Amino acid sequence: MLIRSAVLTEADGNAVAVENPGGRGDVLLICEHASNRLPEAYGDLGLPTEALVSHIAWDPGALAVAQLMAKNLDAVLIHQRFSRLIYDCNRPPISPAAMRDVSEVFRIPGNENLSEVEKSQRTTALYLPFKGHIAEEIAARREAGRATVLVTVHSFTPVYYGRKREVEIGILHDRDSRLADRMLTAAANTSLYRIARNEPYGAADGVTHTLEVHAIPAGLLNVMIEIRNDLVDDEIGQGVVADFLTGLLRESLAETSDS
Repeated sequence: MLIRSAVLTEADGNAVAVENPGGRGDVLLICEHASNRLPEAYGDLGLPTEALVSHIAWDPGALAVAQLMAKNLDAVLIHQRFSRLIYDCNRPPISPAAMRDVSEVFRIPGNENLSEVEKSQRTTALYLPFKGHIAEEIAARREAGRATVLVTVHSFTPVYYGRKREVEIGILHDRDSRLADRMLTAAANTSLYRIARNEPYGAADGVTHTLEVHAIPAGLLNVMIEIRNDLVDDEIGQGVVADFLTGLLRESLAETSDS
């Protein structure tokens, strides 16, 4: 029997992790889908191991890439410590995608027929602290006279609903495309990866929530990066992708400051 009255126990620890909190770089890295860990009280949500290690539970490789980028850029990194199966922190509470009961081919029994109370408990325990940490970091930097460039890091599955995805890195944006435009221009002549704008998702799919909440209203430069997860399934791939993206960001931000 699933117990939902207490979302996180003392043993679970905090919902949010902040790495390199003293980072002096302008970039603030966010990884909403960093972990496939489930809170102790929820067991396995009625899912098989196959599902719990798959992309429906997290973004494989995304945290490792973000951590390497944080080191390269001396950036603060904020990430969620629990699976998006419990709450997807890149979705607002009103979105059906925040607490899905079906993801691709998998039913999620532990998410079926959630009451409004249960949804509120998850929102309070997971989404609000995550949103709060990001907002507090941006506010503190603003008060200190520091710039903030918001960059979210994700990965995506190579095959979705049986369809192979050819794109390898997606540069995503909402209505503010300034940084995405610069990055796409900087990457135009690369032969290392197949790169596309707003692929395999775009703003119309509801994936730019973090950018919409924290960056766009404040006029902050922002971008969402999607990496095909077969490229970052080992340390070598993670390092190559992190170095490539670090270079793109550095070049793009230098051009932005010069213009």
